[in-house]
Amino acid sequence: MTKPVNHSRHVATGPWYRQVSKEQWKAFNAAFWGWVLDGFDFTLLMFVLIDIQESFTVDSALAGALGTVTMMTRLVGGVAAGTAADRWGRKGPLMVSILWFSIFSLLSGFSTSYAMLFAFRALFGIGMGGEYAAGVPLAMEHWPTHLRGIASGILQGGFSWGYILSALAFRYLYPLFNTQPGLGWRALFWIGALPALLVLWIRSGVSESPIWLERRRLLSQTRNVEPISLLRVFHRDLLGTTIQTSLLISAFMVSVYSISFWYPTYLRQSGLEPFWYIVALNLGNALGATAWGRMSETRLGRRGSVTAAGLLAVVMIPAYMFATNSALRLAGALLMGFTGPGMGGAVPTYLSERFPTAVRGVGPGFAYHAGAGIGSITPMLIGLLHDRGMALNIAMSLLMVGATTLAIAIMWLGPETRGREFRPIDSDESEPRSIPPA
Repeated sequence: MTKPVNHSRHVATGPWYRQVSKEQWKAFNAAFWGWVLDGFDFTLLMFVLIDIQESFTVDSALAGALGTVTMMTRLVGGVAAGTAADRWGRKGPLMVSILWFSIFSLLSGFSTSYAMLFAFRALFGIGMGGEYAAGVPLAMEHWPTHLRGIASGILQGGFSWGYILSALAFRYLYPLFNTQPGLGWRALFWIGALPALLVLWIRSGVSESPIWLERRRLLSQTRNVEPISLLRVFHRDLLGTTIQTSLLISAFMVSVYSISFWYPTYLRQSGLEPFWYIVALNLGNALGATAWGRMSETRLGRRGSVTAAGLLAVVMIPAYMFATNSALRLAGALLMGFTGPGMGGAVPTYLSERFPTAVRGVGPGFAYHAGAGIGSITPMLIGLLHDRGMALNIAMSLLMVGATTLAIAIMWLGPETRGREFRPIDSDESEPRSIPPA
């Protein structure tokens, strides 16, 4: 039987990690490791673009399109899994999404043509989008209000840990299989099927969101029938929220993909071994997302932490993209990861706090992946600019500056959300109410 949800303000005692129960940690780990392995499967592509170009004789724009189509179809998965998460619970759609992207990562390795690989990567994106839409509310609704910032940061940084895992796979496993032409990149995609094993643990070890369960109990008492949650985010009271958050994530995604997607190729074209630079970039991202997520719980709030990190990221571009000294280039990668992608540490909790419980699956899922869909032009655009003679570092830098500045501006068009409580039934079923921040 579900325990009643306690909405009282939590009194913090002891280290933050001891204020989180075992059950809350399990829910967080389900979302976190799903996102880590999602990131692992997706970023494998970034290391083998050159190999794919050689296998199927395609130019940089078409190679970049493999990333673009994956990010575009994330919206389909985000909407489908988010809607399902609002209707039937967060846990089931999370498991289906992880299994889905694992299967299509495996099948990608068996592609016999560019068109087949393109189709499999498009289908892969559906599972990738679904994982985020179901996993974020599962984690955020379990955790105490005053710790959602750090949970958000650690969760967002999970994608970078996945990137580091793919870098390790490229460095140590890829050479073992690349003794035959075209086999190395295929083997990496086959390894990408391993996340499916996580589903077994989630099924047996993770509990459903207590907020969602309480909502279902209250609705069953009144015998209310809910409309499809996807339609709800386009009602007049939530439409502004949906537009602002979608535009915010669009700018954020353009910034992130201009920083990361072509970076391994840029390093390889510069005659450099990508491994340590990729590790530095993503270690910085994972640490930065956690730090800025934690900072968003202070007086800076969600908006202030994004602003500070984004402005610092613009300052880091010369060291990241134009340094010739190896030590400075490594430092630039670490600091760019800490500030650029790291500014997204507040994103999961910010999106969750902008939408009520009734649409907390599909609302953030739609906004995040609509933004990813718009931002998906970035890899192909940079590839097109490169095909037309622009140096990769110039093309990447131009988009970094513009998109990061725009993300900061859009963030300030919305309200500050630090300290918002989650309620099973919101009084107006639009924005969650606020409580005074500590």
